[in-house]
Amino acid sequence: MMNTNTISQRPRVSVSTWSLHRTIGDPPIYGADNGHAIPTTAHGKGLLSLLELPSHIASFGIHTMEICHFHLPRLDKGYLTELRSALQAANVELFSLLVDEGDITDPVNAARDLAWISSWLSVASSLGAKRMRVIAGKAAPSEAALEMSIRGIQHLIPRAETLGLRLMTENWYGLLSSPAPVHALFQRLEGKVGLCFDFGNWRGPTKYSDLQSIAAYAESCHAKAYFTPADEMNENDYRHCLDITRLAGFSGPYTLIYDGSSPDEWAGLQQERQVVQSYITTL
Repeated sequence: MMNTNTISQRPRVSVSTWSLHRTIGDPPIYGADNGHAIPTTAHGKGLLSLLELPSHIASFGIHTMEICHFHLPRLDKGYLTELRSALQAANVELFSLLVDEGDITDPVNAARDLAWISSWLSVASSLGAKRMRVIAGKAAPSEAALEMSIRGIQHLIPRAETLGLRLMTENWYGLLSSPAPVHALFQRLEGKVGLCFDFGNWRGPTKYSDLQSIAAYAESCHAKAYFTPADEMNENDYRHCLDITRLAGFSGPYTLIYDGSSPDEWAGLQQERQVVQSYITTL
């Protein structure tokens, strides 16, 4: 089942701010229990600020990026406008805002978390993002959890569409930790959301067949290589996963995700890009 969405669907290399979190000072992840009380003292400690990152990404030869919500040091209109201007000046497309917290399947706090996640839609729109990725749920797979997730996502869709955003979720956390609930969720949402396909999230002996099972839903790809503690990339595994995207006819951004041990994040990204580039130039 190939996806039919065509918004910004062309193969290209992208990068997530997660891959450069040490470069920008490694601010902590926070969630709905903080509201929008950003731990501001944790920001401004890196070699680069988030405002400086687009120009450096462009100089690195990449013109598409994704921003993790907790990497934003401020949410006021002035700052969001300044960051959007920095993206435009560097000719860098903001493909997606990644909301990396919130659990819409939490038995106690689902409504609170859903409202918090919804509040990020206006931030994504203000930044000029085309999409916003949310967590489908951290609960273990069950019919009740799946129903909660679907209701929550359906609640977000109209506002996202009004703001010109397409929602995505990811094969991540408890609910979408295996193919069956991924299929169930996407079939019941009838193409109204996209899949951020992350092949670094799943492990085990059935990893490749499991990933192949869901790859046709992919509208973006978090291209995450495995690095050993000595920071050696497992290129065979990386190419096997990339082959799955090629077989599925994937034609969106390959967002490089580096989380190896080396403090030189740019060098890790360069290793990944050298492999990923061949999957774009041969399409």
